[in-house]
Amino acid sequence: MIPDLQRPTSRTYRPAREVVVLGSTGSIGTQTLEVAALFPERLRIRALSAGRNWELLAEQARSVRPERVAIVDEAAAGPLRAALADTGIEVVVGAEALVTLAADPEADVVVGAVVGAAGLRPTLAALEAGTDVALATKEALVIAGALVTEVSARTGARVLPIDSEHSALFQCLVGEPAASIERVILTASGGPFRDRDPRTFGSVTAAEALAHPNWDMGARISVDSATMMNKGLEVIEARWLYDLAPDQIGVVVHPQSIVHSVVEFVDGSAKAQVGVPDMRVPIQYALTFPDRWPAPHPRLDWGTLGTLDFRAPDLDAFPALALAFRAMEEGGAAPAVLNAADEVAVAAFLDGQIGFTDIARLVEEAMDAHGGAPSNTLDDLLAADSAARQHVRQSLTVSADAG
Repeated sequence: MIPDLQRPTSRTYRPAREVVVLGSTGSIGTQTLEVAALFPERLRIRALSAGRNWELLAEQARSVRPERVAIVDEAAAGPLRAALADTGIEVVVGAEALVTLAADPEADVVVGAVVGAAGLRPTLAALEAGTDVALATKEALVIAGALVTEVSARTGARVLPIDSEHSALFQCLVGEPAASIERVILTASGGPFRDRDPRTFGSVTAAEALAHPNWDMGARISVDSATMMNKGLEVIEARWLYDLAPDQIGVVVHPQSIVHSVVEFVDGSAKAQVGVPDMRVPIQYALTFPDRWPAPHPRLDWGTLGTLDFRAPDLDAFPALALAFRAMEEGGAAPAVLNAADEVAVAAFLDGQIGFTDIARLVEEAMDAHGGAPSNTLDDLLAADSAARQHVRQSLTVSADAG
């Protein structure tokens, strides 16, 4: 569970908080830099990283002048070094470079915005170093929630959620004792197909799945929103972030994305966090917690807001959400398998190899085959992750050969 919620206190920071942004070229990373630009005297970008987009990384580095940048793709290292040759900025290369940046003892907060399982080891490295993590990488908690929360508790480093729904829960729970929580409700936009006839899902195109009605997000998370797997992963995250039992976590579809999440308490009262759907708001809160700094983010116009709608999700139309609840109930390696299989299946869908409805089917098959794998150590969980990926890839190969 996130520590210090009952009595949050400001840590002793330098005049400017030193920030490491892992995944700076993605949607969360670029918006993090937008937030930092609002507070140049209070937030200093210490390091940046990217997977392979060296051009944007170089542009960002020239703008914010970090001490170091990391690029995972070794083929991009040469062009990146050339682009930054006159800056004095150090370039480090490879997957382990993310761990190096995350473990920087001079960092005050590490923004974990690396998509996929690649974000797990850097998250753990930052927490082991005693550094707060502003976490957008769902996979860290989905794959290894028990390990992440154990390290956080042991070192005192805080996990500060960036996801809008988890930031909402986080804000609602500040000052509340754990025993007062009855349940939490994560809201879901329902994605681009919330009102579409499920019988037409077989003809969904990648372009349609990527067109989210409310949020500006990356490719995988947009498709996951369309299948509602994204909400399923958030359900598993909530279980670990707030030390909840599966029956204490619910989901409702809320098309307007104004109410970001709700906490119900044992006395029958409830708290909700509301606001314009703008990821810069939860990003800023994670960077400045427990303080709130004035910022020009959009405000709600309460006089014209109108009706807010809520309804139960259709688990038959969106089986990925049901699979996530199943994985949470089963525990062990099941969430890691769920996530890994989904990551490969979504990539295959975006590549045109499979249809939209095949995503959940492939995930379910991988869970049936590997969900009961050993899960005692991080290596066990990563092995289950690898096995699930291989299972889906083999299924794709068989389908291609049959076709």
